[in-house]
Amino acid sequence: MRSEAARERLGRARLMLLFTPELALGRDPLAALALALPALDVVQVRLKSAEHPAGASPARELLEWAERVLAVVEDRALVLVNDRVDVCTALLDLGVAGVHLGHRDTPPEEARRLLGPDPLIGLSTHSAGDVARAAELPVDYLGFGPIFPTATKGYARGLGPEAAWSAAQAASVPLFPIGGIDPENASELETIGRACVGSAILGARDPAAAARAIRAALE
Repeated sequence: MRSEAARERLGRARLMLLFTPELALGRDPLAALALALPALDVVQVRLKSAEHPAGASPARELLEWAERVLAVVEDRALVLVNDRVDVCTALLDLGVAGVHLGHRDTPPEEARRLLGPDPLIGLSTHSAGDVARAAELPVDYLGFGPIFPTATKGYARGLGPEAAWSAAQAASVPLFPIGGIDPENASELETIGRACVGSAILGARDPAAAARAIRAALE
């Protein structure tokens, strides 16, 4: 995908799914993805280290899951991989649009040098200072959170919708609030109009209805 098209789609994006297979609570995560897909704009493939069988390569596991996600999505949403620039590089010809980085991952400047100008690069941020510093980095979007308390990463408190709104106003690129967002509280992010959601969709009894409800609340 040409960089202009990918960035234009990212600029219009409302709902990003954090695709972590274990969040499907033992059900088929790819089936949940397929059900939710009509309401999604971006799918970020993220694996937890606990998911890797003993002796398995984290990079190989991520690559294989990303290949499965790409087969389900079929260009109906942007697909990103989490953490691994090498996996992103290996899958560019198959349709992966970019990589999402945390503070312990490859620095964005190095990722841009390795990937070139076209792939998207996202960055996790957790404070107004992080957002300000990101303005000097070669990134295309930000994740910001946690917004609400979330068991997924063990946060008992969130930064709150007001902090997310302030961060979105200050950001020089699209900002996706993340953390504890569900159909009941997503409307608190309406002024931002974007969110990244994992368990509230993958773990829902009806992933399609959950995704539609969250998207409607954001719009």
